[in-house]
Amino acid sequence: MSTESWTSRLVRVVTRGPAMIFLLIVGSAWLIPAVGLLVSSFRTGSANSSSGWWTALTNPSQFTLDNYRNLLEDSGMVGALWNTVLITVPVCILVVLIASMAAYAFAWMRFPGRDGLFLVVVALLVVPLQVALIPVAGLFGRIGLFGTIPGVILFHTAFGLPFAIFLLRNFFIGIPRDLLEAARMDGAGEFLVFTRVILPLGTPAIASLLIFQFVWVWNDLLVAMVFARTSSAPLTVFVRDQLRQFGSNIDVIAPGAFLQMVIPLIVFFAFQRYFVQGLLAGSVK
Repeated sequence: MSTESWTSRLVRVVTRGPAMIFLLIVGSAWLIPAVGLLVSSFRTGSANSSSGWWTALTNPSQFTLDNYRNLLEDSGMVGALWNTVLITVPVCILVVLIASMAAYAFAWMRFPGRDGLFLVVVALLVVPLQVALIPVAGLFGRIGLFGTIPGVILFHTAFGLPFAIFLLRNFFIGIPRDLLEAARMDGAGEFLVFTRVILPLGTPAIASLLIFQFVWVWNDLLVAMVFARTSSAPLTVFVRDQLRQFGSNIDVIAPGAFLQMVIPLIVFFAFQRYFVQGLLAGSVK
């Protein structure tokens, strides 16, 4: 028994070893830019200009917290960070609320034209947002939303809904019908069925959608550059503006870019369990 167990372990290590080594190499290569950005964000501007970030690993005296202290004392950066939060959080809330209600209607409610409307939603998935930038900018200019945070929120919400409805509808339709019928037999209306049955069971899909939507909106640059003015610009625009003087602003760009990256990572790891459940949902019946 012990010989067979040892042999099987040896075979498993030998067969999986190359794949594990390959994945380790790929993962390390993927992490190198992030590690370099992190190290650079703690180095002085003169150190970043005179030597590579890897030299700090053997010379810890290059590390300093002044970059982050100066960055957080910059009113422009703080305003950009606050604008990013004011854009991202309402978009995520609106997309989840509207998409979950629409997905429930498409999955479990009967009404004329339901299938045709859902096909329209699916068709909107292939429409690139670039084709709408000019006409929507003209519309927002006429109604006074161009250059404002509400305008950016509306644009992101509109283009986030097709994918959100498609994702949640496919998850909701996999919920057993017997649960909904049992709730209706107990006297629950559609609103109670939606809030007490669908939403709790749909938590994995909703969490996955929140992660996708948060990352997309938080890291957006194109829409912000078109629809946001300087006073309403998010963090991506602030970091991009610093690139005009890259050599002298590396001590601002590095911590700003790392702050831009680390917050979506925190959100992802906080909801990672639900994210995996949402991706696997419906794959096994």
